[in-house]
Amino acid sequence: MKQSTPPRRRWATRVACAALSLLPFAASAQGDYPTKPVRLVVPYPAGGLTDTLARQVADALSKRLGQPVVVENKSGAGGIIGTDFVAKSAPDGYTLLMTIPGPITANLALYKKLPYDPRTDLRPISDVALARTVLAVNSSVPVKTVNELLAYAKKEPGKLRMGSWGPGTQPHTIQAYMDKTYGVDILHVPYRGEGPMVSDLLAGQVNVTIGSITTLRQHLATGKLRPLAVAGTTRARALPDVPTFAEAGYGDAAYKIVGPTTLLAPAKTPDAVIERLGREVSALIRTPEMQARIDEMGAEPVGNTPAEAERAYKAYLPVVLKLTADTGVTLD
Repeated sequence: MKQSTPPRRRWATRVACAALSLLPFAASAQGDYPTKPVRLVVPYPAGGLTDTLARQVADALSKRLGQPVVVENKSGAGGIIGTDFVAKSAPDGYTLLMTIPGPITANLALYKKLPYDPRTDLRPISDVALARTVLAVNSSVPVKTVNELLAYAKKEPGKLRMGSWGPGTQPHTIQAYMDKTYGVDILHVPYRGEGPMVSDLLAGQVNVTIGSITTLRQHLATGKLRPLAVAGTTRARALPDVPTFAEAGYGDAAYKIVGPTTLLAPAKTPDAVIERLGREVSALIRTPEMQARIDEMGAEPVGNTPAEAERAYKAYLPVVLKLTADTGVTLD
């Protein structure tokens, strides 16, 4: 006599079959990615390095993916608003983040209650480029070297106003570091992004900054701004005649940081999507056309893989956190 299958076993069998039937669909969904436009969030206003680089990458990546990649600026709070938006977005590969290091590194030391944790809420896809920065002054400031700048700051306390693209960004931490280390009085003036800050720098509302070479180079060429030193351990390819801080006599670790502009996704984005994006971005950055564009911006192309970007982030993070903590700057 044939025995009937127990109800519980029949239920388990149906669930297993249903799950198996979904596997090809899930694999196909990831394999077909993307099937709709991708949103690329920039946590700063239009006009700065991050925005400029994001638009170049978005345009070229759209062609490689076969879907529009649309840049959306969500600025404010030193990059927190846009970064938090992406960190809390659906992890499906359709909302990505392009950012400089601040929102995913220094903010951990600057804010006690950051609404996201970049270490667990986001994952790198690729470091697109190194954003080289330069210490520059408005041409009305009577200095030509870092030594002269610090001497002027001591002689004329309060006359120097350091513009930054937000609290906790490199200009802000450098300003705090200089004040603390050399006993000078430089006023920090934060903006909602590098574009608005540069407008006031040219007008003399602020008169000194550490800014991206991408944004400042045209104004350096016209003489409206004067370069004093570049951050990093080597001279910037875009400004070969400008010394590093170390060459100018200031070899402090605070002046050696060169941070990448990184493409990231929500942490739970499927590995298949991350790997696809990583391959496309890495291949894109290696093309002669994109390398030339990035060079023209004053940045330096990277285009590493997701695994390489992850390792670089883990190595870079403790260095930035220590330097940020050493300045004594907090924003809570």
